[in-house]
Amino acid sequence: MSLKFTIVKKLDGTLGRAGSIQTPHGTIETPAFITVGTKATVKSLNSDQIKEIGIQCVLANTYHLYLQPGDELVKRAGGLNKFMSWKGPTMTDSGGFQVFSLGVAFGKGITKMTKGKELLLPEARPDDEGLPKLVTIDHDGVMFRSHLDGSAHYFTPERSMEIQHNLGADIIFAFDECTSPTESIHYQSEALDRTHRWAKKSLERHLELSKQNSEQSLKGGLQAPALFGIVQGGRHENLRKESAQFLADLKVNGVGFDGFGIGGSFEKEDMGSAVRWANEILPEDKPRHLLGIGEPEDLFQGVENGVDTFDCVAPTRNGRTGTVYTVTGKKHIGNAEFIDKFAAIDPDCGCYTCKNYTCAYINHLFRGKEMLAGTLASIHNLYFVTHLVSGMRKAILEGNFVRYKEDFFNTYKRLS
Repeated sequence: MSLKFTIVKKLDGTLGRAGSIQTPHGTIETPAFITVGTKATVKSLNSDQIKEIGIQCVLANTYHLYLQPGDELVKRAGGLNKFMSWKGPTMTDSGGFQVFSLGVAFGKGITKMTKGKELLLPEARPDDEGLPKLVTIDHDGVMFRSHLDGSAHYFTPERSMEIQHNLGADIIFAFDECTSPTESIHYQSEALDRTHRWAKKSLERHLELSKQNSEQSLKGGLQAPALFGIVQGGRHENLRKESAQFLADLKVNGVGFDGFGIGGSFEKEDMGSAVRWANEILPEDKPRHLLGIGEPEDLFQGVENGVDTFDCVAPTRNGRTGTVYTVTGKKHIGNAEFIDKFAAIDPDCGCYTCKNYTCAYINHLFRGKEMLAGTLASIHNLYFVTHLVSGMRKAILEGNFVRYKEDFFNTYKRLS
């Protein structure tokens, strides 16, 4: 078994649902937040701490692990789970996000979730001050220049599959081109054609490798993973729907994708629509993952529009820089107001940090540049987001999702 998805209950009047994804390393109860462990580590936390938080699954980065320590080494270690001493389910992305982050977004501050002022067409954007892009895209794949030493590496869909199979995650993703919403519709259309060609090649190579893995697993090798196709298409309804339909219909020898990811960089107000356009078309009986989205207000949109799992670096990245989530919104714990606040970040929070430390102490750690500061803030943020989403699951099952959402937004204010 590589994956089994079950819908337990649907959310009335929406595409939302509560379900479960069974993998070789355990079951993910959905909707669920998947934490990011880019280099086979959730920054500043060990596997016991991740488990105590309530994390169900960890997503690692194909590009980074390929460069260091190398996918072959991870395979020799027994795969991601053994290498990082994590017993739960794992995912790996395809490397496609680096097409975006090291390409059009490089040096420009464009992120997965943009605001209106950032949505300038390429010819209208300010000069990028000569910063070199670290990727070159062609018909067959992408040439990356390593951010570590500048060396050149060529990724094709087939190579991405080989690397991800070596890493040994339970769920892997087809190689795609993640585009910026600042790109023209002409470029978005070209990129979508590439993503669809690469999806077919990814599926073909995945099935070949899965057959090999199946034979090797009988001898104690890694089990074949489940493969998710990735919907792209930017901000354009026709392209998003075209992509969802293409991937839903795609079969190789009668076999299609095990699930689907929804990728791309979004404009804040467009995200819910872009997700809905795809999920209205994608097969209902297969899981859907929203790539790189994790702010609390965005998670509600995703769940209502049919997303089962999310991943994002925001909780840990924010934590390392002193921004913590609370029921009233995000706070900067290093601010002067917390110097002598001898209370937990969130008095009703059940995380290790809030049960053991005060704002005053954590403020002191950040001001003193102590390593423990990022650990304690990351624990709190991951707990907050993980339990917010598990609360959504419970609310769907109990039939009170609307009240749960209203109660949250009655107090939570987004920090601009």
